[in-house]
Amino acid sequence: MEHLFLAKTGKKWYFHVEKDEIMNHEILEARYSDEQLIQKYNRIACVYDLFGILMESKARQLALDLASIRNGERILEVALGTGLNFVELVRRNPKGWVGGVDVSIKMLERARKRVSKTGRKNFTLHLSDSRQLPFRDRSFDIVITQYLFDILPVDNFAPILLEFKRVLKNGGRVVVVNMTKSEKWVNQIYEGIYKLKPPLLAGCRGVLARPFLEKAGFKDIRREFVSQLGFPSEVVRGIKK
Repeated sequence: MEHLFLAKTGKKWYFHVEKDEIMNHEILEARYSDEQLIQKYNRIACVYDLFGILMESKARQLALDLASIRNGERILEVALGTGLNFVELVRRNPKGWVGGVDVSIKMLERARKRVSKTGRKNFTLHLSDSRQLPFRDRSFDIVITQYLFDILPVDNFAPILLEFKRVLKNGGRVVVVNMTKSEKWVNQIYEGIYKLKPPLLAGCRGVLARPFLEKAGFKDIRREFVSQLGFPSEVVRGIKK
């Protein structure tokens, strides 16, 4: 039997997972407000690809693989950034439809330029908040998001996951990619950087998404850990049942 408890001590969030033993996972406090995040990502849109390719490309590729895309599906990417994965979703799903959402107009502009070069027309982009998606219930076969939860307050996790669940069809897949936590010192360097200078990591800090997906009611959850240049990422997939 597994019991999950979410608690806050000072400026840190903790997940206590009781199984055969107790594991204590610290989640640091998010450092930016919604408005500050929008401003920041508008500013760094022109250089975001560098970080995304050097530190995140392995995790992004794994996310595409775990999504198990079947041509003809309806797919939604939330916080698509400059479209590094969005363009692949469009290419792999020529008979389907792909929607993209982000709060940064500059990120959306770059994503639109990137995907337009493919000549594909099976997509739409929306300037929208992830907590209130502009789509009907049970609209999508897949919802995918990358490096969203690691910049947001823990209080936002449950509402966003429930919104994902709302727009997913029964049997639909959710794939979540985040900066995560690791026991290895080389991976912990990045969390040390966040504590000292969060702008260097664009506000990202290590989180663990699996317990939140479980509490939101997703099933058959699978988690994979990826390290690229020491940057620790997790890819977590769940099923709506």
